[in-house]
Amino acid sequence: MKRKKLEQLTSPNAVNAKKLMLLGSGELGKEVVLEAKRLGFNVVAVDRYQGAPGQQVADKSYTGQMTDEGFLRSIVEKEKPDFIIPEIEAINLDLLTELEKEGFNVIPNARATRATMQRERIRDVIANEAGVKTSKYDYANSLDELKEVCEKIGYPCWVKALMSSSGHGSMFVKGPEDVEKAWGEATQHGRVKGERIIVEEHVEFDIEITELAVRHFDENGKIVTSFPKPIGHYQIDGDYHSSWQMAEVSEKAEKAIYEATGKITDALGGLGLFGCELFVKGDDVYANECSPRPHDTGMVTFVTHQLGFSQAGLHVRAITGLPVPAIEEGDIRKIPSLTPGASHVILSPSEGFDPMLGNVYNATNQLGVSLLFFGKPEAHVGRRMGVVLATADTVEDAKKKAEQVAHKIEMQTRQAAEWKKQQETRKHLLQK
Repeated sequence: MKRKKLEQLTSPNAVNAKKLMLLGSGELGKEVVLEAKRLGFNVVAVDRYQGAPGQQVADKSYTGQMTDEGFLRSIVEKEKPDFIIPEIEAINLDLLTELEKEGFNVIPNARATRATMQRERIRDVIANEAGVKTSKYDYANSLDELKEVCEKIGYPCWVKALMSSSGHGSMFVKGPEDVEKAWGEATQHGRVKGERIIVEEHVEFDIEITELAVRHFDENGKIVTSFPKPIGHYQIDGDYHSSWQMAEVSEKAEKAIYEATGKITDALGGLGLFGCELFVKGDDVYANECSPRPHDTGMVTFVTHQLGFSQAGLHVRAITGLPVPAIEEGDIRKIPSLTPGASHVILSPSEGFDPMLGNVYNATNQLGVSLLFFGKPEAHVGRRMGVVLATADTVEDAKKKAEQVAHKIEMQTRQAAEWKKQQETRKHLLQK
């Protein structure tokens, strides 16, 4: 590994400035850019559409399809970044492997990026390489096979595309009557259309957890792993809706969370922050997935952690070789949070350009509330456009506060606002 501890910072335009290139520049990428800029790094933000959140704050930006080998290679060779940071799944993975062989630093590494972007590969790492417990699972390559596998796994179960995000291509199967519909959902609505799908046992868990493991250099130049407190979260339609820190788990379960996540991230290797999803049932922990980058549920750390040590700050510090101080408790390094906090998403109810948030003054006029409006130029029904972050004396109070504020905010697009205005004018004229 060519990377090492960083002893010196420069201005972003200096001849010897360190350059970070983000492949994918959404709301999570935007926070990585902001943390990197606070430390003086030069940042290039790449995304498939112009005006992505991270592009709005970076030193330079490019727009194009990152699955296009020619486009991706051209900008890497032009910019010669010190760190290539994949932030989304739609990237040419073969090229990342080639670039790494040529000497470019892919975060955390090309193998981990490839493994975590496909369910079969990451399950193989979790269950076989790391030896961490998961729910029962198997694969099917046809509708007939799917029927057999669902019977073997048992109902209810989950049928999922091997590559997907935000719940697309996944379906909860209650019984045999749902299998054919689940086959269509998985093969047609995943990120990549295909006939090989995964079937997973449904675990009646108490809570779903995200553990943000940070692999970084210690004082002696050795790679170690440090752990923020576990984050609890719940989903609606397969996508994160609310998260909080710390999660309500037993002391035994918390230790098991750190141990499982440590094994998984050790198997993946490299430097940086990983977002590992796990299910907790009593004291038992089941691993589900892992991402080699900041996690949407981890946005709560923007208020629960001190400045520079949110999930985005930890990611930047770890990959560039800056220190990540932690408290050592036995063989576990813990990164403490400062206060209980929670997050709650703001979703778009309509399609259109120029999204707007209304009733912001009244909704956010209270202590312990922050609002992140991502600045995406286009809205779609159900698309995440912002998030409310709240702190309180207890996690439960923070969760209630974040939810209440998020529900008071009125989200609409310019087209929706104009349509509403036209309807009101028409109603007024009819009343006359």
